[in-house]
Amino acid sequence: MKIRSRVLVLLMSTWAACLLAAESGRGPTESALEKARRAAGEGRIAYRLTTADEFKELLGPPVSEKTDRDGGMEMLTLQYTDLTARLVRMRDFDAPFTLQRLAVQGNWLDQIVGGGEQIDIGQNRPIELRTEADLAKFDPFWGFAGVSLERLDLRSHRTILEKMPFDSRTQWPSLDKLPDGFDPGRRLEEGKNPGLGVRTLHAQGIDGRGVGIAIIDQPLLREHEEYARRIAHYEPIEVFMVPVQMHGPPVSSIAVGKDCGVAPKAALYYYAVPPWKWQGNQPWADLLEKIVEFNETLTDKPKIRVVSISLGMFSHWPNHDVWKAAVDKASQNGILVVTCDPAFLPIATLRRDPSRDFDDPNSYRTARYSHPRPKVGVPAGNRTTASYHGPGVYTYEIEGGMSWAVPYLAGLAALAFQVDPKIEPARIVELWTTTATKTQVGPIVNPPGFIQAVRSRNP
Repeated sequence: MKIRSRVLVLLMSTWAACLLAAESGRGPTESALEKARRAAGEGRIAYRLTTADEFKELLGPPVSEKTDRDGGMEMLTLQYTDLTARLVRMRDFDAPFTLQRLAVQGNWLDQIVGGGEQIDIGQNRPIELRTEADLAKFDPFWGFAGVSLERLDLRSHRTILEKMPFDSRTQWPSLDKLPDGFDPGRRLEEGKNPGLGVRTLHAQGIDGRGVGIAIIDQPLLREHEEYARRIAHYEPIEVFMVPVQMHGPPVSSIAVGKDCGVAPKAALYYYAVPPWKWQGNQPWADLLEKIVEFNETLTDKPKIRVVSISLGMFSHWPNHDVWKAAVDKASQNGILVVTCDPAFLPIATLRRDPSRDFDDPNSYRTARYSHPRPKVGVPAGNRTTASYHGPGVYTYEIEGGMSWAVPYLAGLAALAFQVDPKIEPARIVELWTTTATKTQVGPIVNPPGFIQAVRSRNP
């Protein structure tokens, strides 16, 4: 009798457990894949909002995990029996790994070619922060671009807001829920100003007209309103089927942008190339020589007088003499080649205090990405640039970088060639340093003083 009672109790317990599981929609041995589908559907697993610790808490420990690096990005792959999760973070910043994608059985190749199954975690929807705790999941490289902060009260978060870039897609709460004086719309608009007296030169008609700037960079969003009308020539090289990349729009807008540019009337000659593949001096030197030859054929368009390349590896690669010979040939043909390479010019990148005057050199301080012994400082941070996310999208950068300083200098060179078409390229570089304004953070480029010095050669 006791055995029958125990069996009956056991059967009833099993039946009750199954009933509860059925009512909750969860089986007693729910797989990681099933858990992931349910959590994604409930919004508890979300793109860029779920950390590695949160993911493991929801799904349990993975079968294996590994980390890899790709440039400045670090990737964490969590492998489950029937599921693979990939999380990413930028290595240089103190931010956690956050979820980038989820795939059934980890079949990334199938997804790339159009097959396989990827779980919808919101990659193609606006990212909407749920609580203030989500703020800590974002790093100062990508910041809050394309993110909605509308739900949050950010009045006590000035420190993090001052570190984070954002763009014109970012959705903010009302101003009464932001720190005093923090107006994102105003910063985005004011950040288009190149600063340091550049717009005063524009008002005098010194705006790069009649001068061509060639930019060698990654595939460009050609339709952006900031520079679309300035494109005189676009040539893709070894980038067939490569989509537009994030780097070209900011660089182009800083050089020739209608609102952001140092030389807004200069003509843009753009060469889209694969820097990830061109790891040596030869292809860059070959293209530079090709540009010099192409320049000789221009009869009805402005001649190229400046080549802007936001790359600093030339003196570190083998066969540097090949590159130097191409640069010398360009110079002999009246073309200045501007790069991030310290062998060309050691540069300090500058940030501006958003509350202070754009034109006052004392409003600037040294930014994160700078040469340790610079000869001149160049504005790069607290600037608004064109974004690759759409023809009318703009990004407000906080730190900027060497890549942003190079087109600024290229724009100044275009202004110099407009004022004095016969000035020697090497003389332009010399005048950047000799006319620089001395400040507590070091010498800072002085556009009006520089142009005045160029004029003195050609009154």
